[in-house]
Amino acid sequence: MLGPSAHVDTFTRDNLPPEEMQPDFLLDGFDYPERLNVGVELTDRMVERGFGDRTALIGNGRRRTYKELSDWTNRLAHVLVEDLKLKPGNRVLIRSANNPAMVAAWLAATKAGAVVVNTMPMLRAGELSKIVDKAEITHALCDTRLMEEMVTCAKGSKFLKSVVGFDGTSNHDAELDRLALEKPVTFEAVDTGRDDVALLGFTSGTTGNPKATMHFHRDLLIIADGYAKEVLNVVPDDIFIGSPPLAFTFGLGGLAVFPLRFGATATLLETASPPNMIEIIEKYRATVCFTAPTAYRAMLRAMDEGADLSSLRAAVSAGETLPGPVYDEWMKKTGKPMLDGIGATEMLHIFITNRFDDHKPACTGKPVTGYEVKVLDNDGNEQPAGEPGRLAVRGPTGCRYLADDRQADYVENGWNITGDTFVVDDEGYLHFAARNDDMIVSSGYNIAGPEVEAALLAHEAVVECAVVGAPDEERGAIVEAHVVLAEGFKDDALMVKTLQDHVKSTIAPYKYPRSVVFCESLPKTQTGKIQRFRLRKDTA
Repeated sequence: MLGPSAHVDTFTRDNLPPEEMQPDFLLDGFDYPERLNVGVELTDRMVERGFGDRTALIGNGRRRTYKELSDWTNRLAHVLVEDLKLKPGNRVLIRSANNPAMVAAWLAATKAGAVVVNTMPMLRAGELSKIVDKAEITHALCDTRLMEEMVTCAKGSKFLKSVVGFDGTSNHDAELDRLALEKPVTFEAVDTGRDDVALLGFTSGTTGNPKATMHFHRDLLIIADGYAKEVLNVVPDDIFIGSPPLAFTFGLGGLAVFPLRFGATATLLETASPPNMIEIIEKYRATVCFTAPTAYRAMLRAMDEGADLSSLRAAVSAGETLPGPVYDEWMKKTGKPMLDGIGATEMLHIFITNRFDDHKPACTGKPVTGYEVKVLDNDGNEQPAGEPGRLAVRGPTGCRYLADDRQADYVENGWNITGDTFVVDDEGYLHFAARNDDMIVSSGYNIAGPEVEAALLAHEAVVECAVVGAPDEERGAIVEAHVVLAEGFKDDALMVKTLQDHVKSTIAPYKYPRSVVFCESLPKTQTGKIQRFRLRKDTA
């Protein structure tokens, strides 16, 4: 049963999935007061606990303490309520690159009782319109450098009534900033419930009608008090760095919620792209790095002999599976633990992971405390060890789609069906095989594309690759590899044979790519995931 809500605008609670269509929530060990506002917990509460003078955010050439962040967000919250007439439960869209101003806007809106929708700066007006319409968004806070598409979106929207700019460069020379300067540094936050919706996360893989996942105030603390505390053991001296956008829950957790929950420091740099991440780690003496496997591979290519990663204690990899060769090369070059994990926007963050004292290549590890997993066949029966099947998970977080029939596809008998194919071994370790739609059936054989990719990546000529199934009259489908070659290697017939022979000698020969396509780059999402669907030939 949900507790009483502080939302005057009841849109999100009204559009939760019916209780019988929601997953089971396992909340033992995650006890929070009935009234809870995560914006307060990550700012004012941290000041009360003695962290006021510690650095909370680094970005745009300056450092901000927890006291400064608390004051800043309280001023902004006053503007939202008094000048922009925000009501608790209204949806607020935030449009910005990763920077301290975006975090401040998110926390301020949360304090004011809003339901926040963080969005990618690359989105165009048409894409923003789909999000605005789906979530019936009333307010938008936008970095002034990104205003054009936001204004275009607002002109055609029947929901979006208020678009206000903020200065993401720290000059505080925009409308929202100027209004905030006149406001007091204290604010009585809306007394939201622990199970009021605080965040709508739109899934990165969305095509057509977007899917919005609904996350409560308690959920945002659960991922910190679960994964970040148990696995990362975050301490106040930690300095977080990474490239995932705050618009996605992987980035919001790893670069904002986790550090702020424990009095640590979040380094939020718009320039944090994979090639210059090494330099950023060196400059800021970062201790925890969050990014995707493709970014780690780019970091390895950019790393020179004198790279100093002595400050780093954890490299967290998620977003897609971490190929064994990338893990091996990272360990060889840095000696620093690389913790592969799997999360989902629906689950909010990572729920299976390796640990500091238990990590190995081509393995996703074991469930985070509080989560249960099993591997199912197509009929819902549990698979024996060694047999691939559909991953099912349940725990303290889970899928709640906003007003969406696809809820029935994701939740089965109280379990979240993530869309991933996994194998569990005799010792209980989980091994990713493929996304369910990335399994290639060729002449009756089930072939996992990521396994072929890992074999290819072990060859010195291969910088990046993606493996998909290509239609074939005789075999149904064949394995097709799209390969980016390293500098100095020729994309000719001899290289095709060399790579095919290499795969045959590395894994079962029937899995080798019968087609090899050389390309200059692979299509990727803004989070660094390879878009394999764009490489598949039309089978219609």
